[in-house]
This record gives sequence, structure tokens and C-alpha cells, in this order.
Amino acid sequence: MKKQSLMMMAALSTAAWYTAPARAQVFTMTKDQLIEITSQYKGERFPDGRPKVSDALMERARGMSAEEVWAGLNQFGNAGQGAGGGGRGGAGYRNQYADGFHVLHPNLKLVGRAFTVQFMPARPEVDAYANAKGQAAGLGNRVYNQTAIDMLQPGDVLVVDLFGKVDGGTIVGDNLFYYIMKTTKTGGIVIDGSVRDLEGISDMMMPAYFRQAHPSAIANVTLTGINIPVRIGNATVLPGDMVLGDPEGVYFVPPHLVQQIVDNADVVHIHDEWTRKKFDEGKYKSSDIYGSPKDPALKKEYDDYLKKRLEEIRKK
Repeated sequence: MKKQSLMMMAALSTAAWYTAPARAQVFTMTKDQLIEITSQYKGERFPDGRPKVSDALMERARGMSAEEVWAGLNQFGNAGQGAGGGGRGGAGYRNQYADGFHVLHPNLKLVGRAFTVQFMPARPEVDAYANAKGQAAGLGNRVYNQTAIDMLQPGDVLVVDLFGKVDGGTIVGDNLFYYIMKTTKTGGIVIDGSVRDLEGISDMMMPAYFRQAHPSAIANVTLTGINIPVRIGNATVLPGDMVLGDPEGVYFVPPHLVQQIVDNADVVHIHDEWTRKKFDEGKYKSSDIYGSPKDPALKKEYDDYLKKRLEEIRKK
């Protein structure tokens, strides 16, 4: 069993159960714990404390490239480096990218808010404990994948740590995939595990990242956490992270960095736009324009263009 984070273990030891079935969860974090671990984020939150990055910011993020996300995590994440940050200077967020997935629709950009779920290999006493708590909360005789799926909200990305399991690690097939697509408004899924009914889901236009497809049903696992820190590949994911996926892999962006990274991407886009316009004129060498204009008149032209375009973009 892989090592779990200290925060996850704290969540396990203080497992919070709600009396209303709609809010009942297995091992989870209290609202105060979720707010504490994401305390650098100052924006809107869901009732359970999970950060709720705005729809407007997520829509702007759809125009970002993977390189812009990577650069932003390194540029703006320095303040996040703590004692355990590791020895290579400066970057506090070096473990926010995972790859090696099958990508269902490479041309669909994945953008949404992380709703995290954790499974572990089944162990009888853990399984019995989780199911007993589920029964007491009115969830039926057992807690399982649909317990978490039924809690999803519009804009969510279901992020599931199934420890890379393939046979029996199939979190969804075509029917549950369709449900997630409709419930999240095509948010998406990122599964460190597998899916089934690949032929059936291939025509459904929701972004999906998974390790393998397999015909088996989900089996021999226990649902051990909902909206707790999870590990996906080499990435640590917190509930409410902005999930951004492209054909190469998936980024998990801390919510307090989203505004800065998206704003910086606007500047990069405008710089590239202006640079190519000048190249199209056929009057300049590359070194006259890129990376920054040498001529003061051209520099002023660029600065005026940047200001005008930023106003146009952010007004939208």
C-alpha cells in the first residue's frame, strides 16, 4: 500500500459523517480542514469548504497551453515552498503534472474543479467499517463508486486514485460516464485506474484520462476517501484544484494560483499575436521584434497594443 500524506491520515482519524444522505461521505475532511489546507485561496467555496474557482476563470483557462501552465506554476509557485519542498531552488509546485494516460478525446480541452476520490485494495475490516458508516448515514448496504459520483457538481472533474488498477479498477462504464457528462456539464474524469465499455463512451464528448480500458466491473477495492488529498501518478491533488488536461497529460493547479496564471497567459497570447502581426509585415528581422522590440517606437507600439487587448479580453 503506498504511503499516504499526513493530512490524509489526519482526515482518516477524524472521519466526519453527516446525517443527511446527500452529504454523507466516507473518510473525508471537515469544512474547517478543507479551508485550512487551501487557506491561500480567498475566493468562493462550496458549502463543504472546497474551493470553487469561478466559471469565468475556467473559461479563460481553456485558451491556455500546457507550457503556460507549467511556466506559471514555476513562476508564481515559489511562495509555496516549505521545508519539505526539496532541494532544487525556488519552485514550490513541481509535483502538479501527471501523464501516461489514454486520452479519450485529444482535441477536447479538459478544464474543471477537482472532486477527489480515493480507493484502496480491499481489506475486510476497513471495508466493514466503511459500509457500516454508510448504512448508518442512509447510503444503503455499502459505499462504492456511485456514492461519490452522485455528489458531483457542474464544472467538476472526477479525479480518482485507483492506484493504477486495471482488472477490477473500472470506475465507470458507458452509463455512469454518461451520467457524469450530464451532471458535470462535460466536466471530465481523470482516473489512475481504468474504464469499461470503451466503444460505448467513445462517442460521448466528455474529456477523459485513464490508464487502461478493461471489460471487468469494479471489484476488490474499498472506497476510502472523498475530497481528501490524493495522488495521481507523481502529482498531489487537493479538492478544488483547477484541472487542466491536453493531449500530453494533466495539470492540477492550486486554486490560489489560477488568477495569476490565467492573467499571465493573456499577456503571453497578446505578445505572440503582436509578434506575428509584425512578422507578417515582412519589414523586420526576428531580432527586431522577438522576444522584445529593441526600437523605442516599436516598444511603445507593443505596450499600447497590450493595454488595448487586455482591456478587450478582460471586459469579456
